[in-house]
Amino acid sequence: MQEIVIENQDADYLLNQLNQILEGEISDLWGQKVLTFKNAVGKGTIKYIQFDWGVTLIDYDLTFVEDVKLTYRPENRSPIDFIFVSEGQLGYVHNGSNTRHTLQRYQNVILSPLGNAQHAFFFDAGVSIKVNFIQIDQKKYARKKHSNLQYLNEVLFSVFEDKSERLPFEHLGNFNLKIADQVREMRGNKDEGIIRTLGLEGRMNIILALQLLEHHKFLNEETMPESLSAGDIKKIYQLSEYIVDNISNPLTIKIMSEQSGLSPKKLQLGFKMLYSTTINEYVKKVKLEISRDYLRSTELSISEIVYLVGIRSRSYFSKIFSEHYGLLPSEYRKKIKSKI
Repeated sequence: MQEIVIENQDADYLLNQLNQILEGEISDLWGQKVLTFKNAVGKGTIKYIQFDWGVTLIDYDLTFVEDVKLTYRPENRSPIDFIFVSEGQLGYVHNGSNTRHTLQRYQNVILSPLGNAQHAFFFDAGVSIKVNFIQIDQKKYARKKHSNLQYLNEVLFSVFEDKSERLPFEHLGNFNLKIADQVREMRGNKDEGIIRTLGLEGRMNIILALQLLEHHKFLNEETMPESLSAGDIKKIYQLSEYIVDNISNPLTIKIMSEQSGLSPKKLQLGFKMLYSTTINEYVKKVKLEISRDYLRSTELSISEIVYLVGIRSRSYFSKIFSEHYGLLPSEYRKKIKSKI
């Protein structure tokens, strides 16, 4: 495992420390520092921009060839990290803990170590990871006019006040597509100059507000629109297994809703969040994958395969198979056999 140690989180120092290992190029994009690399270590970009009142935005979009541990050993107090993973997942461990947390895709995460305690993030080899950090220096932000920190819930207000009884603070919250949409818009910003800077800061503030709102609702056992809890996510994974095991049976939205205990709306949201598709498209994809495997590894007739994957029309099966794989089922089987 490759370890990168960060002792100072100031913009120039952070990127220079990273670049000692990543060996890329650092450029300036209207005040946003951009580290770009593509070599034996991996490939990707790290973007860093500081705003007023102790607010910093860091965006990682990268893939490492080997496991990487990003260790923070700050000289001064660590900022509060508002984290959102758009792709892949991250590991996290704080000083004194043997528990490695997994920061999952689309999950709202807020972290604040105790003082300048060591903490680390883990990037798994070969995994494409997109994650952004909104870091807030508590003391600097408290001096901001109309910061309104006093209106935060008691838990987060104590974290901003740096009260040791609340630290280290770890919020691994619900999963939210609304935040994901805002992050996607921010990451896709193609503007230049002041328009770009204002756009980044404005979108960042919206994301920060949504992350604060999610935490507030989480404490009150509520969910935001377009949100799923960890329990909901587990049910979606379990339903995915149920679909494979029952592929020959009817799989209507009503049946799957009853099986999972989730509303049709949450089902659709969950499959969009986990698989980037609708539940009906997911079921169709599983049917096609299983039928392809039957064609490849058995002597079952096409009519038998159609029945086993729960499709009632052979002509419809041939149509969707051809659309997905570019060959009719009979052509696909013939092609596979010709290679043996």
